Amino acid sequence: MAEMGSTNGGGAAKTEIYKDYTEPEPHDLWDVNELRKWSLWRAVVAEFIATLLFVYVGVGAAVGNGRSAPDGVGMLGVAWSFGATIFVLVYCTAGVSGGHINPAVTLGLLLGRKLSVIRAFIYIVAQMLGGICGAGLVKALQKTRFQVLGGGTNFVSDGLTSGAGLAAEILGTFILVYVVYSATDAKLKARGSYVPMLAPLPIGLAVFVVHLVTIPITGCGINPARSFGPAVVWNHSKAWDDQWIFWVGPFIGATLAAAYHQFVIRVLPLGEHFLLPTISLTNVSLSRN
Repeated sequence: MAEMGSTNGGGAAKTEIYKDYTEPEPHDLWDVNELRKWSLWRAVVAEFIATLLFVYVGVGAAVGNGRSAPDGVGMLGVAWSFGATIFVLVYCTAGVSGGHINPAVTLGLLLGRKLSVIRAFIYIVAQMLGGICGAGLVKALQKTRFQVLGGGTNFVSDGLTSGAGLAAEILGTFILVYVVYSATDAKLKARGSYVPMLAPLPIGLAVFVVHLVTIPITGCGINPARSFGPAVVWNHSKAWDDQWIFWVGPFIGATLAAAYHQFVIRVLPLGEHFLLPTISLTNVSLSRN
């Protein structure tokens, strides 16, 4: 932000403040016209394919190498497979769908008024279907390992409580969604520290480092589509016991990250750039007889 001095007709100094960046307007919450646009359905297909590939590569690496295999890539390799795949897929799909590839990211961006409720809902459905299909491909190619190693599903590790698992998922998703907001921030783009082709890099690195700390606790979900897909395909009771953690945790983490970035980091006007407080009586037209 910069200041410019000017003088009015009476000789008094007047200060004008301008921004060197343009803050995107909050997206309409209910844009029904989107349903008629090919751009929406093209984006939905991109989200489906990207989530399918993400789950296929990440879960395939986890299942194929096995946590106890001496010749496997180990936890570091599995974490890198998830992080690097996100980097590649966000780079490929960001210009089409925004490169969410995660219902928690979609929710976080919806809360920040970055897309409509309709688009967010359809994205999440596509992501869930992509997660199931991606896990199905892993099972089709590695059926024995998939069954023996639990399908790469997420669950709280033995000896740890559900509270610990929930906290890990909240913190991990908070980091991810906070980085997503920061990497796509309008002010960052204008201040010269933004390179479009490298914007997906910090997002991929965030997924990588979060996996390093969270795999020993929950196997690292931070993405309901990644957790739900393998659970559906493996369909074992153990996969469902802790499934709620991999929905509640990421959604809480995404909500906190969106609120933190919008209100603390950017100090944007309350009620304009966050979904929850935007409905007020001033926006409701009342008619009297």
